[in-house]
Amino acid sequence: MAQEQFGDLIKIVVDVEKEIMALGGELHADEEVALMEKGSRRENTWGINFYPKKPKEERIELDSIINIKPSYGNRSRDVEKPEIRKKIKEIVEKLVVE
Repeated sequence: MAQEQFGDLIKIVVDVEKEIMALGGELHADEEVALMEKGSRRENTWGINFYPKKPKEERIELDSIINIKPSYGNRSRDVEKPEIRKKIKEIVEKLVVE
C-alpha cells in the first residue's frame, strides 16, 4: 500500500476511543471524515504517518494537520499528550499485521 501511494509511508487516522483506524486516503482529513461517518468524534481521531519498512520503534510519526485541535488541548501537528501517544501506538501495534 505504501508503495502505491507515497512510496514509503501510509497515512493513517486512529480513533483512540473506538480503537479503530482508517488508512489509504490521500489526506488524513479524508480518513478522518470516513471515521466520523462511522460515528467517531473529532477529539478522538489522530493522524499519523506509518513507515512499514523502518524499524519498529521508528515506524510511527505523529504528525498531521488534523492533530491541531486547540479546543481539545492540542496546539500542534504533533500529538502532545503522552497518554494519547501511547494509546495510538498500542492500537497501531495491535491492528497492523506484519
